[in-house]
Amino acid sequence: MLNNRPRILITNDDGVTAKGINFLVETLRTVGDIVVVAPDGPRSGQSSAITSNVPLRLNRVKTEEGLDIYKTNGTPVDCVKLALHQIFSDRNPDIIVSGINHGSNAAISIVYSGTMGAALEGCIMGIPSVGFSLCTFDHDADFSATDSYIRSIVADVINRGLDNGVCLNVNFPAVNEYKGVKLCRQARGHWTQEYRKDVDPFGQDYYWLQGFFQNLEPDAEDTDEWALKEGYVSVVPCKVDMTCHESISKFVHLQK
Repeated sequence: MLNNRPRILITNDDGVTAKGINFLVETLRTVGDIVVVAPDGPRSGQSSAITSNVPLRLNRVKTEEGLDIYKTNGTPVDCVKLALHQIFSDRNPDIIVSGINHGSNAAISIVYSGTMGAALEGCIMGIPSVGFSLCTFDHDADFSATDSYIRSIVADVINRGLDNGVCLNVNFPAVNEYKGVKLCRQARGHWTQEYRKDVDPFGQDYYWLQGFFQNLEPDAEDTDEWALKEGYVSVVPCKVDMTCHESISKFVHLQK
């Protein structure tokens, strides 16, 4: 990659063979030169996990002009770290793009999301980063409506940059045509009924993760959940700094 085209690092948490990441690659090939480093299988719900108990492998699976694809046995954050230390050792990518995730990462899901974990790792390293998700878990989902929006958002971030420590969480509703883009805040809510209990053939209890998202402010019209429900693409700026700055003054009495 010796030309002046933007360098784009792409990863995900659904695995290197997922339809979402392959659609993302094809969508962005006109925007810049691409390096993909993705998990060798699904890593959903990994958040910002890193691998420290087994060796990591990094294998190139495809190379052609303007595109190199690697897979690893690590997490989405491992993918970013390996790419920056082993592949982009001369110069960081101009942008890190994560997704397209199969399933929503709106509201509190950002806390659990491997897709957004990778984007937040980009923030930590000072690289503009965007996570994209489509609100359906269908492995054969139709991503075609996202195409122009993805190119536009990625090009804008490359050209204008993002504030230090800020990344974008972009979610697409599962509809054929979008009403437009809404800049939103993260909806307040949490997951309920998160585990289904059952009994295995040996009579032992086991638990299977499921859950239902409970929106605590369904009528608020400035949240990502509202925008998605109304057919808009939601864009939420997210930050790495988790300090509650407005609460610092409430705890000054603890200082000694």
